[in-house]
Amino acid sequence: MDPSDVPGAPRGPGRERWLDAAAGPVVRPYAVTRGRTRPSGEPLDIVAILVATGRPPSEPGRLSRQQRRLLALCRRPHALADLASDLNLPLGVIRVLVGDLLDSGLVDVQRWSTPSAPAVQPHTDPNLLRRVLDELRAL
Repeated sequence: MDPSDVPGAPRGPGRERWLDAAAGPVVRPYAVTRGRTRPSGEPLDIVAILVATGRPPSEPGRLSRQQRRLLALCRRPHALADLASDLNLPLGVIRVLVGDLLDSGLVDVQRWSTPSAPAVQPHTDPNLLRRVLDELRAL
């Protein structure tokens, strides 16, 4: 039996299954991303900081409700993981939606290094890494 066929399950006006009367309809993640599972651009790190550029969308009607909410949240810098938490959507869905916003120039990834600053090389000293690990274990 399909879970949506459970007798007594809340139903919406179009007979779609609702989680409950307050939550509204159940929307599958693939419906939110229009079937896409990966963003079109480079994959974003979970701690990437996103900020709205302030540019108006060229076609405001083409933005989904979730993308409009993402833009509103990104008026202030937000990490990708925080956006997923705030919108209560899976991280993969947020990556696809943010990828669309990045492609449209509506959000940008905030970079902390300046072009003139030298790139920081990773620490490879085993003694230093061992001391850091020891201190983390002590916490």
